[in-house]
Amino acid sequence: MQFNIRVYGVLLNDNNEVLVSDEYIKGLYITKFPGGGLEFGEGTKDCLIREFKEETGLDLTVGNHIYTTDFYQVSAFNPQHQIMSIYYFVHCNNVVNLNINKEPFVFPKHIVLDKNTRCEVFRFIPLATINADDFNLPIDKKVASILSKMINE
Repeated sequence: MQFNIRVYGVLLNDNNEVLVSDEYIKGLYITKFPGGGLEFGEGTKDCLIREFKEETGLDLTVGNHIYTTDFYQVSAFNPQHQIMSIYYFVHCNNVVNLNINKEPFVFPKHIVLDKNTRCEVFRFIPLATINADDFNLPIDKKVASILSKMINE
C-alpha cells in the first residue's frame, strides 16, 4: 500500500460560483475540484499552484485551508494507493482567460474518447446549490458538503 497525496483548490468567481473540472480518465467521466498529485520535494501549496497552472494556465494564490481527508479512501484508479487529499480556497484575478463550458463533459469535437484518452474541461456551478451529488469522488463529495454547510450557516 502506498500513499497518494492530492491537493485541490476551490476557486470562486465574482458570481459566487465554484470552478469544477469535468474529466474523462481511463474510461470514466468524473467531476471534481481542480488540482492533482503532490510531487516529491514539493509543499502542498506549491503543488496546488503548479497543478492549476498545468491544468488551467491560471496563476493563483492559495488561501485558507478547507479540509484534509480524515477517513480511509482507496484510489479509484489504483487499489494499492490510499488517497489523502488537502483542499484550499484559491484566488485568481484572470479567470476570464479560462475557457468555460456551460454543460458538463463537453469535450472538443476532435477528441476521440477511448480508455487511453485523458481530457479535461471546466465549468462553474453555483455555490448556493453545491452538493455532494455534483461530484463523483468520495472526498470531493465530503468537501462539497462542507461548502454547502458553510453557506447555510
